[in-house]
Amino acid sequence: MLRSFLIYLSKADWAQRLVTRWKFAWRAASRFVAGEKIEDAIRVVRELNARGINATLDHLGEHTTTPEEAGQATEDILEVINQISCCDVRSNVSIKLTQIGLALDEELCAQNLERIVETAAQNNNYVRIDMEDTPYTDKTIRLYRQIRQKGFKNVGMVVQSYLFRTEADARGLLTEATRFRLVKGAYKEPPELAYPKKADVDANFDLLSKIMVDAALVAGSPTISADGRIPPIPAIGTHDPRRIEFAKRYADKVGLPKKALEFQMLYGIRRDLQEQCAQEGCPVRIYVPYGTHWYPYFMRRLAERPANIWFFISNFFRK
Repeated sequence: MLRSFLIYLSKADWAQRLVTRWKFAWRAASRFVAGEKIEDAIRVVRELNARGINATLDHLGEHTTTPEEAGQATEDILEVINQISCCDVRSNVSIKLTQIGLALDEELCAQNLERIVETAAQNNNYVRIDMEDTPYTDKTIRLYRQIRQKGFKNVGMVVQSYLFRTEADARGLLTEATRFRLVKGAYKEPPELAYPKKADVDANFDLLSKIMVDAALVAGSPTISADGRIPPIPAIGTHDPRRIEFAKRYADKVGLPKKALEFQMLYGIRRDLQEQCAQEGCPVRIYVPYGTHWYPYFMRRLAERPANIWFFISNFFRK
């Protein structure tokens, strides 16, 4: 019930207007968001790189409402790619398609996506397309395939283990050498589309990890690039130690090299787990969001873990 309410709040304009006026809200959000400017994000990436950890930068934003907003979001993402190259940091980029116009016009979004992926290719970098809620799942997969058919290989996707459809989607896309980030899922979905029980989500997550490791072996076990920007085929996106251990054990059992399996986590959450994986020689990548549109992202982080809600409340009493 609480999770559903927080996800509702993440999409509510009235709540966003209210919460973003509270100074303590940004103080709490800054645990999970690198800052509002690209300079803040690059500083965080440098700190991660110094610890042997790679990054993926996300200029926050979603559900733009005009072509002009989508165009500006595209320009902002292009600037992120250029700054990564100029500053020579070990990072790629993550984007949401509704940020660059998917909810407005699919062709507009396709044009903006091509500009982003082409610029990344010119800079020897990589673009991860985030998966949003189910009204956009088919469109996201369609646009991903469309950009791949144009010859771009420096682009991958995210899949969510809480959806019934994900196993079939993943198996199909893996035949096309898709590089995946596997996550559990952070949106509220109807029971006919998603597993309602955590145990089922976890079981599907492990199954998908196994499927992706097997596919990586078949593809010749491609490893992370030397500059840390191009990930291997499977990227396990979770802070759940049991899911991480399952993927490690299975990869070791079937002989997948360590550098051919990446673990991805969110900025500000479980630094101890990040360090542990990195010290074991596993590629680790931290999802580093930044920008002024931090509210929806922050609310979804509160929805995911009750401990995050306590962190928010404790900041309220410090205001």
